Amino acid sequence: MDSLQRIYKLHQVISARRHPVSCQTLQAELGCSRATVRRIITELRLYFNAPLEYDRSHNGYRYATGEGQSFELPGLWFSSTEIYALLTTQQLLAQVQPGLFDAQLKPVRERIEKILAARHLGDEKLLSGYPSSEILNRVRILRMAGRSTSNEHFQTVAGALLQRKRLAIRYHSRSDDTETHREISPQRLTHYRDNWYLDAWCHQRNGLRSFAVDRLREAKMLEKIARDIPEQELDAHFASSYGIFAGIPKHTAVLRFTAERARWVGEEQWHLQQQGIILEDGSYELRLPYSDPRELVMDILKHGPEVEVIEPVSLRQLLVGALQHALQQYEK
Repeated sequence: MDSLQRIYKLHQVISARRHPVSCQTLQAELGCSRATVRRIITELRLYFNAPLEYDRSHNGYRYATGEGQSFELPGLWFSSTEIYALLTTQQLLAQVQPGLFDAQLKPVRERIEKILAARHLGDEKLLSGYPSSEILNRVRILRMAGRSTSNEHFQTVAGALLQRKRLAIRYHSRSDDTETHREISPQRLTHYRDNWYLDAWCHQRNGLRSFAVDRLREAKMLEKIARDIPEQELDAHFASSYGIFAGIPKHTAVLRFTAERARWVGEEQWHLQQQGIILEDGSYELRLPYSDPRELVMDILKHGPEVEVIEPVSLRQLLVGALQHALQQYEK
């Protein structure tokens, strides 16, 4: 029985009795020494703010609560595996988008940290001589190319999304450097490559569109009820093609990776509908659907000479043009 289990057991014993419980009774119930009982009592007070006091007249412990009141521990029970998942989640909350959820998630993080601290008390194998707070530094999440998102706009978007209300937005498009005013019905938020996107029905364009949340200049929730789009229709539009670019796939890319690169790419998932096969020479052939080639071209380029575009010809020409242009930059 570990520290957290003993804390819960001690709480159950004291809560179930009408009178103070002696240390000897607690020893028997918990199956431990007097010193361990005292340590568990200290942990219960320290990590859960338990109003546990010693009643000298009855030679036992009881909760010092008002009439008609009772003290309860958080209704959470975790195995060792779940504790490690909680630890990772705590780091995700802090690192997935620094600053974005701080105010809303601070109470959650504090509760997780308390539970983690209580769960690992006395676990010498895990602590190995350093404080339990140090454990949180052992999980690291690296963000790459993440863009700053307005906390105000994100909260407005999330509120409208969950309350099924329309949004009036002023949106700046990077691709053509223009601003437009839209009325949209938010459908779902997507966290993709360390950035947030809002999938929505645009009432001006009368169709589904995806908006980068960091490009919102204004966002106001309206009293109008949002239009709901079936999930299957959303998936068909936003998830059937490659990357963040939506639309029905128009082409199938055929990429051939060298035998060396195949050891990595052969185990990666680029698309839900991809097809991959190891060829006789050890190279890896990957087939995947796409509509807009821009993101796909960037992902292919990062593999340099370890990949060749076999089909279609239009995609191959795009890669050749990009490589030639890059070479010209260095030749200057």
